[in-house]
Amino acid sequence: MKNLLGTNVITQIGILVHDIEKTSQVYADFFGVDKPEAIVTDTIEKAQTEYRGEPSVARAKLAFLDMGSLQIELIEPDENPSTWREHLDQHGEGVHHIAFQIEGMKEKIQVLERANMPLVQKGEYEGGRYAYIDSVKDLKVMIELLENDK
Repeated sequence: MKNLLGTNVITQIGILVHDIEKTSQVYADFFGVDKPEAIVTDTIEKAQTEYRGEPSVARAKLAFLDMGSLQIELIEPDENPSTWREHLDQHGEGVHHIAFQIEGMKEKIQVLERANMPLVQKGEYEGGRYAYIDSVKDLKVMIELLENDK
């Protein structure tokens, strides 16, 4: 049996929230760490965000908590169409994805699409790119692929 991703190491768990400032503080207090600074994702010009095959101006506030080998990402989406907004509206706050660091983004997306796990959203960030794969039917959670530039 072949590993479709080429890795089994989860690097991140993404959690959707309505209020990132409040939730970041709760996490910080819970773990006894400093409250992470929230950042806002890049505009479409830089991020080249695509949602369901169409360009999207969607942005989100993100806060990251490094928990040993795993990162918790808190996500507060804006009102524009995105996998974040759709999931928050339909399911409320909670886990959105588990993320894996991969190499060969285009190839991995094709492999997963052939396995009936379609690309939902993709974009660029400083130093790399991401893709959300709809693996919910099979895996009960969305997968995020992260590829950093070498």
